[in-house]
Amino acid sequence: MEAVKFSPGDLVEARGREWVVLPSPDDDILNVRPLSGSEADAQRIALALEVNPVRPARFARPTPERRDTQDGARLLADALRLSLRRGAGPFRSAAHLGVEPRAYQLVPLMMALKLPVVRLLIADDVGIGKTIEAGLIVREVLDRGLIDRFSVLCPPHLVEQWVSELAEKFDIDAVAVTSARARSLERGLPAAQSLFEAYPHTVVSLDYIKADSRRDEFSRACPSLVIVDEAHACIGGDRGRHQRFELLERLASDEERHMLLLTATPHSGDEAAFDRLLGLISPDFAGGPQGDENARTRYARRLAQHYVQRRRPDITESG
Repeated sequence: MEAVKFSPGDLVEARGREWVVLPSPDDDILNVRPLSGSEADAQRIALALEVNPVRPARFARPTPERRDTQDGARLLADALRLSLRRGAGPFRSAAHLGVEPRAYQLVPLMMALKLPVVRLLIADDVGIGKTIEAGLIVREVLDRGLIDRFSVLCPPHLVEQWVSELAEKFDIDAVAVTSARARSLERGLPAAQSLFEAYPHTVVSLDYIKADSRRDEFSRACPSLVIVDEAHACIGGDRGRHQRFELLERLASDEERHMLLLTATPHSGDEAAFDRLLGLISPDFAGGPQGDENARTRYARRLAQHYVQRRRPDITESG
């Protein structure tokens, strides 16, 4: 008998109760939350290990003898309307957003969804909303089940800001990983387990992670999606920047890893540094356009799939 395939949103019965199926990156693992619970109550069920097979949930039809109140009917109607709105919309993350993005802030998200592996350089001006644009992408790929872990790498003074933004605007509880907090996070973990495996969503200080020993550990346990804020600060000639760039170069060498590079100053006049930055998206971009006019046109068109940059004058009130 062929195993039943469940999709996100299906109602199933398992372990004596009803569950809602959530997105999962693995077909053999069912990610579910209780029908009456919240996302914090989510569980993972290994289908092959269940004594009783997981099956679609069944509910008795309502009968005329059981009457409800007008408030109950209104609540049911509202729930149905909201569920239809979420299912019919283009983005699965809509119900988890605590912010109403402007139209132009959806552009990087739509670019990301067209790429089999998300590699974007978001180089909008300060104040346009690069954090929101990156958060929209993260929330969407999480809700689609394309990833289950991610890390944000940023300068130390931005760690708390990122943790707060992810929680308030995208309903994501991330853990701050800094020199002051790493030891307490590691306390109690098995010796072979990295804190980046134990905590699926992390915001990591670049100053903390750039050290050789930590860089090696992070490269081994790195999530499938990495956001690098102030990416230009990782490209340069001094020792600190060299260490950070070596880490990013190692992460980018995994062709299946999703990476979002955020910076308001992608090009500071140093062509070599700009080439290194583009090389993190793809090694093909590192040397700049080569060859005849047709080759340069192909290069520009391909780069445009990975590079978005808007200046303040480009953004109107209607956008």
